Amino acid sequence: MILAGDVGGTKTLLGLFEPADGRPVSLETRAYVTTDFPSFTSILDAFARDAGRPLVFDAIAIGVAGPVVDNRGALTNITWDISAGEITARLGTRRVQLLNDLESMANGVDVLTPDEVVSLQEGNYRADGNAAVIAAGTGHGQAYLHRVGGRLIPVASEGGHADFPARTDREIELVRMLRERYGRAEVEQVVSGPGLLNIHRLTHRGGECEMIAGLDERDAPPRISQAGLAGRCQGCSEALRMFVSAYGAEAGNMALRGMTTAGLYIGGGIAAKILPAMRSGAFMDAFLAKAPMHELLTKMPVRLILNPEAGLLGAAVHAQEMTR
Repeated sequence: MILAGDVGGTKTLLGLFEPADGRPVSLETRAYVTTDFPSFTSILDAFARDAGRPLVFDAIAIGVAGPVVDNRGALTNITWDISAGEITARLGTRRVQLLNDLESMANGVDVLTPDEVVSLQEGNYRADGNAAVIAAGTGHGQAYLHRVGGRLIPVASEGGHADFPARTDREIELVRMLRERYGRAEVEQVVSGPGLLNIHRLTHRGGECEMIAGLDERDAPPRISQAGLAGRCQGCSEALRMFVSAYGAEAGNMALRGMTTAGLYIGGGIAAKILPAMRSGAFMDAFLAKAPMHELLTKMPVRLILNPEAGLLGAAVHAQEMTR
């Protein structure tokens, strides 16, 4: 049996899997509110109680929403560290690997089923090409998959913390606002849940928005998305359009940097929830607006991941490989 985990700033998923040919078989999955616990090992203790069975594992792989160095992960949006050593000490499993959360998700793209993805652009899949995964949620993650010896090998990245490249006058206004607020403008401050709220601050400068009145910063982005999709608030609709366009532009940047002729995958907790907006054309228009590389980009498959547990699945795939 193997243990997989996907640790985010908002939610942590833990799952038991059995190795199999190709896709590991899920036995049990449980979700926890990350900030309800003082440490990852305390979540492991809760999982052991909830599972009600002895937890003996052949391998463990945990995706972490932050950089991983020397098998130790530092979460970006909460003050946690996780180490393979403390997991081994808690559970006695020697084969433990920590991964960046998007590196973890990237491990699973080859085992996703057709009903777990939706195509935004069919493109022309190349079996000798590279791929990439981009995901906006509580934070913003990116990972590349380089083709080596016929296999796609995930490569971690902290590209979400790279500088945000403004393309329009309105985005230049946004950058000025972000610089005033944070000292610099980075991709995660635009293409994430908190980023949508930042854009909303721009579209509502000089006035309050009744759609999010009384809500804290964690609960506001979903309400902005809902109001924007329904057309109930002009400022929310503009914020959502700007968000989707910026998302598409950054995905196009990744596609060019990674030469993703085997596919660009969109994960994270937001994209599937705003699917009508993602399919409206704004995302792909921005993705393709890269002259003189427009034609190259039209040939790259673009897939949106519908499976909300894709990161957990990818960690299970990696853990399965550790047993072989």
